[in-house]
Amino acid sequence: MQPFELPEFYMPYPARINPHLEQARDHSKTWAYEMDMIDVPQNGTRIWDEHDFDSHDYALLCAYTHPDCSGADLDLITDWYVWVFYFDDHFLELFKRTRDLPAAQTYLERLALFMPVDGTITEEPENPVERGLADLWSRTVPSHSLDFRQRFVESTKNLLDESLWELANINEGRVANPIEYIEMRRKVGGAPWSANLIEHAVGAEVPASIAGSRALTVLRDTFADAVHLRNDIFSYEREVLDEGELSNGILVFERFLGLSTQEAADAVNDLLTSRLHQFEHTALTEVPPLLAPHGENPIGVAAYVKGLQDWQSGGHEWHLRSSRYMNTTARPLDGPAGLGTSAARIVRSLAGTAPQRLRAFSHARFERVGKVDLPRMYMPFELNLSSHLDAARGNLTGWCAAMGILSEGVWDERILLDADLPLCAAGLQPSATPAALDLGSAWLAWGTYGDDLYPQVFGRSGDIVGAQAANERLKALMPVELTVPTVLPASAMERGLADLWARTAGPMPVPARKRFRQAIEKMLDSWLWELDNQRLNRIPDPVDYVEMRRRTFGSDLTMSLARFAHLGVLPDWVYRTRPMQSLENSAADAACLINDMFSYRKEIEFEGEVHNAVLVVRNFLTCSQERAIEVVNDLFTARMKQFEHVVDVELPSVLDALPPDVRGALLEYVQELRNWLSGILNWHQKCLRYKDETLQRGTERFGALTGLGTSAARHLVS
Repeated sequence: MQPFELPEFYMPYPARINPHLEQARDHSKTWAYEMDMIDVPQNGTRIWDEHDFDSHDYALLCAYTHPDCSGADLDLITDWYVWVFYFDDHFLELFKRTRDLPAAQTYLERLALFMPVDGTITEEPENPVERGLADLWSRTVPSHSLDFRQRFVESTKNLLDESLWELANINEGRVANPIEYIEMRRKVGGAPWSANLIEHAVGAEVPASIAGSRALTVLRDTFADAVHLRNDIFSYEREVLDEGELSNGILVFERFLGLSTQEAADAVNDLLTSRLHQFEHTALTEVPPLLAPHGENPIGVAAYVKGLQDWQSGGHEWHLRSSRYMNTTARPLDGPAGLGTSAARIVRSLAGTAPQRLRAFSHARFERVGKVDLPRMYMPFELNLSSHLDAARGNLTGWCAAMGILSEGVWDERILLDADLPLCAAGLQPSATPAALDLGSAWLAWGTYGDDLYPQVFGRSGDIVGAQAANERLKALMPVELTVPTVLPASAMERGLADLWARTAGPMPVPARKRFRQAIEKMLDSWLWELDNQRLNRIPDPVDYVEMRRRTFGSDLTMSLARFAHLGVLPDWVYRTRPMQSLENSAADAACLINDMFSYRKEIEFEGEVHNAVLVVRNFLTCSQERAIEVVNDLFTARMKQFEHVVDVELPSVLDALPPDVRGALLEYVQELRNWLSGILNWHQKCLRYKDETLQRGTERFGALTGLGTSAARHLVS
């Protein structure tokens, strides 16, 4: 008996099949035999026999997911998928079942030898996985640009290396939290790697000028998440019940939300639907405006987007047919099954998921929230405060007045004092000098002022163009080479940034200055994303919200300031390791979730916002406000405990790779992140910005401020 009924899937694109299917079936079987993948035992274990290979039918998967490519390209792509599924089963039998982590690490390190960005492969393959990779690499990468090869190496390496994360979780009996799971599943699940192969199949590489943009990143990530969540639904029985796998979205939702298997499957399917809705929203609203400024041909990008859509519909059809997965029953709403029937399910799919799409655009703004009873929040780190706090408070008031922050109709001195941003800085930087604490307080004030100003000046009027122009002026005030800016500061935001940039970026070497500028640009651009959602009255998709919230909160900016203290000591590669990325993302998410719980009433009832984790959870789970706050607090706790887990279990491998005299700097940075978390919670608890009496006073003041703030608008877009 199956553990649950398959849910009704959202699939608005008809599946089509490549006419070269039979050729690919014959070719891929011959190739698999040549690579010793069929009937050849590995360490005494036979991974596949011919019946396994035929019943999995990877050629059918590729014919569905790449319906328009040539016969030769379909052969190549099918071989790639044979290889990747063989790797998955090979790794399972040799390392996951035996839980031999050291041997797995050695095995994966060797695979990197068969993926050179430039040059030829010199290593001799020793097993079918190495043999297959060496053959495929030499048949694929020579025809592609350096940019594509670098991206393909990264996605292939992620797919292989993150198997260690799955194995480590199995060894510990650990189920990931939902945010961690989505992040890591993207890497280990291989869909970004599939997206690279789509570029090959459609003959259109993603242009290097836009490959790293938000729009293309979101397309790739939503594609990946949808592919992986669908696979989790179909593979739950095989992976969780048979293989003892712990990396499955249904299991994650069961454990985290306390759901039955059926309820968890339905929730995962809702998230899958939400990610596909986000894919469509991004393709229609964010990609087209991106092309002209970069001079890119829309035809190639359109072919890539269509290729991603074909993969979704084709992958779904294959899951319904492959013996590898649970697919023998479906709910009646799924409609007919069989070759050529996918189009018949489209109307039913659109109608069945329409309420979820409409719900995201139908929030009643300024709804009454009332008094919010916040839960107890998990904070294992000791609070430390700077002894220079009192002086910093007075100094910040003087700085804000000098910059004009208190005279544009958005803030007055009472609002500034209620916010008490030096208290936050004193917790984040307890060992800072007086000058450093003043600088940190000013950055917090500048960012918080901007976060208040943009909705008031641009949000209420829907003036996205004005906000874009304001951003361009602000960016012009951050010359990497410290030359004279091309614009003269004409507003409080501009005067503040010009002053802070000169004081902060001046001592930095150029590479660090570039990264710092990028961190500020990410925050500025994320405010445009918020304004657009506000204009549409659109509650964000849960995953997009979490990932963009790190930017809107300014996490990159404040972490960049913390990293500055370790320039020249900690090498850059440290920050690119999976443990460090996991550590920083966990800290950033925990801080953002703290803010969303404390600011929930302020943002929803008094500001008419749609950007708050409690509201996003309410909308996604269709649950009460109280339940949503409980879930957000659970997410916060999970991210805090993940931070501790990374420090205790994962970070030692990074420390071991550092010289002894450098390890202390990394431990200092970890302590700074602990200070960051405890300081942010303390600030939210102690400042008056989110207190009910402050919010009530704000409503009385709102009438007086209506129409003010126009001076800020005039200066920002002048």
